[in-house]
Amino acid sequence: MPCWNKARELCQAIFDLINQGEFRKDFTLKDQIWRASGSVMDNIAKGFDDGSTREFIRFLGYSQRSCGEVQSQLYRALDCNYIKQSQFDKAYELSSECRKQIKGFRKYLRNYDSSDL
Repeated sequence: MPCWNKARELCQAIFDLINQGEFRKDFTLKDQIWRASGSVMDNIAKGFDDGSTREFIRFLGYSQRSCGEVQSQLYRALDCNYIKQSQFDKAYELSSECRKQIKGFRKYLRNYDSSDL
């Protein structure tokens, strides 16, 4: 699934950010953003594995919200000077792309599920 692949890319980008400079010493923020980025990927996988379109849509919603959480935490990292603006921009754009893909997939599944009734 393209959205899961994009979420995996986001996880890798976050991993690279949290293991540099002062960021790696802020265990709380590092853990939060790492878990949120993992949640994007994991909820897509959990929803897919369920077998129900409605449950999949629900889990994709969790995943989409986790993208928002990652974006919020990126602002915190930027404000703490743990990352540069260019790093922020790249990671924020990646999370935005991921969020858009998930949102589009949710819409597709809702329409698919509605036409199935």
